[in-house]
Amino acid sequence: MKQTLLFVALALASLAARAQDLPYQLPPKAIATLAETPPTPRVSISPDGQWMLQLDVQDMPTIADLSQPELRLAGLRINPRTNGPSRVTYATMLRLKRLPDGKELLIQGLPANARISEVTWSPDNTKIAFTHTTNNHIELWLADVASASARLVPNIFLNGVFGSSYEWVSDSKAVIARAIVGGRGEVPSATVAPTGPTIQENNGRTAAARTYQDLLKNPADERQFQYFALSQAVRVTTDGRMQPLGEPGIIQQASPSPNGRYVLVKTRHRPFSYTLPVSSFPVRVDILSIDGPVVKALEDLPLADNVPTSFDAAPTGPRAHGWREDAPATVFWVEAQDGGDPKTAAPIRDKVFALAAPFEGAPLELAALPMRYAGIYWGTDKLALVQGYRWADRHETTWTLDLATKTSLTVLFDRSSQDTYTDPGTPYLKRNALGRQVLATDPTSSTIYLLSNGASPEGDRPFVDEMNVRTKKILRWWRSEAPFYEQPITILDESKRQLITRRESVTDAPNYFLRDARSNRLTPLTKFANPYASLGGLKKQVLKYKRADGVDLTANLYLPPTYKKEDGPLPTLLEAYPVEFKDKKDASQVKGSPYTFTRLSWGSPVYWVTQGYAVLQGTSIPIVGEGTKEPNDTYTEQLVASAKAAIDEGQRLGVVDPKRVAVMGHSYGAFMTANLLAHSNLFRAGIARSGAYNRTLTPFGFQGEERTYWQAPEVYNAMSPFNYANKIKTPILLIHGEADNNSGTFPIQSERFYNALKGHGATVRYVVLPAESHGYAARESIMHMLWEMNSWLNKYVKTPATVGSAPVPAGAQAPGN
Repeated sequence: MKQTLLFVALALASLAARAQDLPYQLPPKAIATLAETPPTPRVSISPDGQWMLQLDVQDMPTIADLSQPELRLAGLRINPRTNGPSRVTYATMLRLKRLPDGKELLIQGLPANARISEVTWSPDNTKIAFTHTTNNHIELWLADVASASARLVPNIFLNGVFGSSYEWVSDSKAVIARAIVGGRGEVPSATVAPTGPTIQENNGRTAAARTYQDLLKNPADERQFQYFALSQAVRVTTDGRMQPLGEPGIIQQASPSPNGRYVLVKTRHRPFSYTLPVSSFPVRVDILSIDGPVVKALEDLPLADNVPTSFDAAPTGPRAHGWREDAPATVFWVEAQDGGDPKTAAPIRDKVFALAAPFEGAPLELAALPMRYAGIYWGTDKLALVQGYRWADRHETTWTLDLATKTSLTVLFDRSSQDTYTDPGTPYLKRNALGRQVLATDPTSSTIYLLSNGASPEGDRPFVDEMNVRTKKILRWWRSEAPFYEQPITILDESKRQLITRRESVTDAPNYFLRDARSNRLTPLTKFANPYASLGGLKKQVLKYKRADGVDLTANLYLPPTYKKEDGPLPTLLEAYPVEFKDKKDASQVKGSPYTFTRLSWGSPVYWVTQGYAVLQGTSIPIVGEGTKEPNDTYTEQLVASAKAAIDEGQRLGVVDPKRVAVMGHSYGAFMTANLLAHSNLFRAGIARSGAYNRTLTPFGFQGEERTYWQAPEVYNAMSPFNYANKIKTPILLIHGEADNNSGTFPIQSERFYNALKGHGATVRYVVLPAESHGYAARESIMHMLWEMNSWLNKYVKTPATVGSAPVPAGAQAPGN
């Protein structure tokens, strides 16, 4: 009898296991067709505005492609076969067109089955360099623009683990590349028996660290990282000659000076860290002659393991070394004056220094900033723009700097970084005589040009401004007008006010145009078709409504193409991603534009208009904390109030059925989803993808929260839906990529949350997508994800059975919360 019972138990256990062994599924055809729509080609305009390069982008890779070997070391993801990054979106074809109306030319001589990346124009615009990734290495290729033909640069394999693996020299006759070191031997084994335990120790120093993925864990990891990150800086001429520069090392950057006579090299080295990524490892900064020898050893900086966790904290000592783009060979860097801690009182937080060739003598102080350094736009000796920021109140300042007279900084812009209505835009850069990107300006260095998204109460209306930085007078060249959304891409001629823009509407796919801002004449440069024409046109409306506390909110409402008002309220899918603010006024500003074309990404909720749903996409969920209050002090209250306001508005319009609403989100949006189910009964179901649910697992800060768990335990606990697993009775679908690389959203977050929900009798399904990272890529994974979501929505929202607690009137709090 006991044997029979045991056999039955084993059989049932086997059956339960097989029930979960589900092959990849496909969503309804209407969703699958939209998801498989080929990506629109990318476009790159040559810096001189004479040519347009069109890059055809690869379709979704297969799960077999995604399942190639992958090493996760020091915060990097490496394909050991290619010695490059393991996750890359490649171009497959290159086409050239002389502007404005030249014939489109397919670049000849490309490699078969091309996997193209790192595409860059030469400084003189006559050549295009790019990499091609084969099955076992990364090659360097050159394309001649005049003949529209490409060729391989022989005898060099690139090391791509740090991303951009080469940079052009200003004469356009060579590049500085990071090459695989010949004779480096066999790959160190990861399975060698350990010779002892792995030990970490701290001797009383404060060394807090945020949570990171893919860190080194043991000596075997260290050996593999050293092997794959090792490279040799090489000068490679366009005719194929090569010259090694300096010694091999873990070279993260090798950048030629504007005059092409020197190379700035940053080399990471031991001791490595098991709690921090490679960006915090010790780094040696050297200046090499273009002929190879070291001419100046600038710095050798230690492991940055005691940097405060504040968002505008910085390591002590020199950092952010780079070339002055407007000078022949002047290196600059930044040094913290407050110990790197923004909570330390200090009138000056950062100073900027520079040292010109031959790099002897004392460095020159260029600027002393009362805020943390955020960047420099170089222009001329008479004009540079210096940027600073302060996280505590989200404040940013831009100053003008006259390098010739060394005058003090003069404020040009001073504003809240979250006040989008006052955002002046991004300064337009153009190549100077040395082929480097600098501020476009007039002969007196008084004028700059600003390209802006143009946020306004009407929605985004991009514009181009001409500004005199001395008088601060502004001349507006042009601004996008309804019913189009038109964005400036580059300026072709400042004197003629000629631009290249990308223009779209709700029904017109984005295309590129030559615009004369004086006459408003438009000349089309591309003719990309609407990829969703078969859908019959999406019905999009930007909703504007208020939260109970008076904060203005927005959401994009999409309805089925055949929807008529007499059809009545629909089952609804609400998607959102919370954002923290320090000012209600900033939180209330209108986001996006009613005139943009909707391009459906793999994670979009808009697919469900094909299934008869109303979709609230990009729903505003501002979390506001003014003055001494931090946004997250009242996170759940504001979360629920924002969601309620959106549902109420949809109900008022007669399109949302408040008894049939689902909420979904990805990453921090998944965290939001779980909290909404824990703290309200607004929703019939939830879908949470790749989220974090227990904030004690990210104890040194997360998202916009810079306080640690020990400084604000009540906030961490109140914001963790894991702590309320016993309260969640609404069905929730959890999806997570098995290889999630995002800081804080370790897959264990979903695993433990699922176990907690299951242990309290919740209706929950947990789906792990093999080989997928924080964002999903493989065709099989995306199709299956869409199938899971559609099945969940159909079961619990569209035609719900009595599962869990039935929704109560919108906004009511869940019992016990």
